[in-house]
Amino acid sequence: GGQLWRIFFLWPEWGCVFLQLLLAVSFSQAEDMVCHVREDPENPQFSKDGVIILGGIFSFHSSWKERQDTFRLKPLPLECISLNFREFQCAQAMIFAIEEINNSTDLLPGISLGYKMYDTCGAVARSVRVGLALANGNEAVSAPSEEQCTKPAQVQAIIGEASSSPCMAIATVIGPFYIPVISHFATCACLNDKTKYPSFLRTIPSDYYQSRALAQLVKHFGWTWVGAIRTNDDYGNNGMATFTETAQQLGICLEYSVSFFRTDPPDKIRKIIDIIKASSSKVIVAFLSYLDMDVLIHELSKNNMTGYQWVGSEGWILDSQTPLNSSGHEIFTELWETLFSCKFKQSESSTGNERECTGHEDLTGVQNGFTDMSLMPIFNNVYKGVYAVAHALHSILGCNKTCQYKGQLDPLTVSFTLNIKEGDEVYFNQNGEPPAKYEIINWQPTENGIVDFVTVGLYDASLPADKQLKLQNNSLVPVSVCSEKCPPGTRKVLQKGKPVCCYDCIRCAEGEISNTTGLVNFNVRCQPEFWSNERRDACVKKEAEFLSYEEIMGVLLTAASLFGTCMTVGVAVIFFRHRKSPIVRANNSELSFLLLFSLTLCFLCSLTFIGRPSDWSCMLRHTAFGITFVLCISCVLGKTMVVLMAFRATLPGSNVMKWFGPVQQRLSVLAFTLIQVVICILWLSISPPFPFKNFKQFKDKIILECALGSALGFWAVLGYIGLLAVLCFILAFLARKLPDNFNEAKFITFSMLIFCAVWITFIPAYVSSPGKFSVAVEIFAILASSFGLLICTFIPKCYIILLKPEKNTRQNMMGRGTSKSL
Repeated sequence: GGQLWRIFFLWPEWGCVFLQLLLAVSFSQAEDMVCHVREDPENPQFSKDGVIILGGIFSFHSSWKERQDTFRLKPLPLECISLNFREFQCAQAMIFAIEEINNSTDLLPGISLGYKMYDTCGAVARSVRVGLALANGNEAVSAPSEEQCTKPAQVQAIIGEASSSPCMAIATVIGPFYIPVISHFATCACLNDKTKYPSFLRTIPSDYYQSRALAQLVKHFGWTWVGAIRTNDDYGNNGMATFTETAQQLGICLEYSVSFFRTDPPDKIRKIIDIIKASSSKVIVAFLSYLDMDVLIHELSKNNMTGYQWVGSEGWILDSQTPLNSSGHEIFTELWETLFSCKFKQSESSTGNERECTGHEDLTGVQNGFTDMSLMPIFNNVYKGVYAVAHALHSILGCNKTCQYKGQLDPLTVSFTLNIKEGDEVYFNQNGEPPAKYEIINWQPTENGIVDFVTVGLYDASLPADKQLKLQNNSLVPVSVCSEKCPPGTRKVLQKGKPVCCYDCIRCAEGEISNTTGLVNFNVRCQPEFWSNERRDACVKKEAEFLSYEEIMGVLLTAASLFGTCMTVGVAVIFFRHRKSPIVRANNSELSFLLLFSLTLCFLCSLTFIGRPSDWSCMLRHTAFGITFVLCISCVLGKTMVVLMAFRATLPGSNVMKWFGPVQQRLSVLAFTLIQVVICILWLSISPPFPFKNFKQFKDKIILECALGSALGFWAVLGYIGLLAVLCFILAFLARKLPDNFNEAKFITFSMLIFCAVWITFIPAYVSSPGKFSVAVEIFAILASSFGLLICTFIPKCYIILLKPEKNTRQNMMGRGTSKSL
């Protein structure tokens, strides 16, 4: 009694099952202590005596009749329906293995194995009942023993059940007795928990590997939008949970995931049919037992639903025929009548019109599910399970030519000794299961209407991840996606409220490409020196932009620079030819020629700004510009000071000119210029300008420009030029009204006014101009200011020299020939 209560508390979730079906033991207080079974004893469907008994639990029927219990009367026994040929074949495989061992002189010599096999109808409650019957025996009254209601286990091991949920129930109940339970087809990964199911073993890999294999298979064919249907039991729920988890990792989405059981009301199954009809996915992953699959296919055929690609688990993929609907109570009679389409005289369902069974019918002419050998791998699992027990017993009994059998064995010893070594070496791992290896089966219809099971691939979980799945792609497969693959040049945008497999394809952004057509379609940002092409499927090298001599702007600026140079040289020639004329000699001709030379350099230095920037051109353009312009302004400043000093010298007692003679004028120009030279040397030494690729100003272009290096150095050069220009302008402005007939200060004032105006407007224009246009603005400022100085300072003199020679006299320069000239 203590053992039975212990079982109850170890397994509370099945409490309601125990209330109805658990075999209870009562104690008699009579003189002789005996144990009575309260329920009617369970009798096996097949049995054979032997020295050692093995148990078998199979679902010879696949379903049962539903009925409503009132809970007022004792429930009636379960009424089983729908004969299950597959499980009957498994039972025959067990019998065959036992007979083969009994006839062997090498394995368990002198020991005969017997068996007791029970039918569970696939019901969990009945599985628990027959499991306890195998453990306790099925006698109505047991003989007294030393301890109340205790005796050795009736069987040394149990083969079965095929489904995971019944196995969980059986293993939970039998686990405390450590009687090995070896399943040939229960694949739920949950049965790996040795704390709950310590004595459970199986000869088939768990669904942990199969579910991952199915997900990889779906991924292999590019199906990202699939439906999922599962059996509503531990097998289906656990297997589909692992598949769903793996599918999400591989980028596969489930449009729907529904469950049912074959005994569910028809309305529930019709709802599943409606869900499939409304779906857009064309691939269905079915984690079902073959019995549930039969129900589903029957409903699908009634609704004429075709065109779906089915991906199936081992539970139904090898089943070539659906179970036959029949009923009866005697399993053998029912089987025989179904096999040969005859009726025994004593059969209750016989109408007298059927052919009478003789008992001598020949199986060789029968073709149905019972004679179908496509399920041989499953039967082999049963065969290996029996041999595993036999080898364990052989080892425990120390068999050589004979076995040392001294009575019932301890099931715990059998459980720990179990191993399989039959054919290829197969063994139980720490989870009590063999290595995971699967064949990928494809159903291929033939011309005569028979479906061939063709092996098209293999899955071996022991190999590295990239080598586990091997497939032969011999046929076309349908497309099942929520959204078509995004073509190159587009990117995925998820649809709101839908899984990640549902997306819209939109054009890639500028600077990004997508050159892969497929599920893993990600955007690649082009490298800084590259940009996306028009189709957004490739990165092309960006166009390098700089002010070149080949473009129109460069040609015009070059022409203007050369024109200014030629014009300056022309003025210099005119002045040189008339160097002894009064108008040339009137204001320090030496400064005039030096000014013309510096203006020539100013015009020419603008050419250094045109062309591809290089280390030397970047350093030369700014320093040459700064020095030549300071030289130019210094000459103008010197000429302005000469005008002022000359006027001061005409005043009585003035001795100013001796302090600002030609030598002092040259020294002032040199001193002003040397200051700029020092600034440029410091700039080039500390942080010189350098060629720079500007990627930020334009997205699709590279601006080749000269970086300033030190911004302080650049603005120091410009600032010094501006300071001299302002000083020169002030002095020229003060000297503009001096009483000289040809007052050069007036023209210097205008030239400085133009110079300052140009460079003041240059600053905002330079800062705001993009790319090569900023260089063009700088060249324009150089040319404009140079032309302003040239024209305002020298053109009026050239006009007098060439067109008004009568004014080119000393008297006119001093203002004494004014009346004549007018």
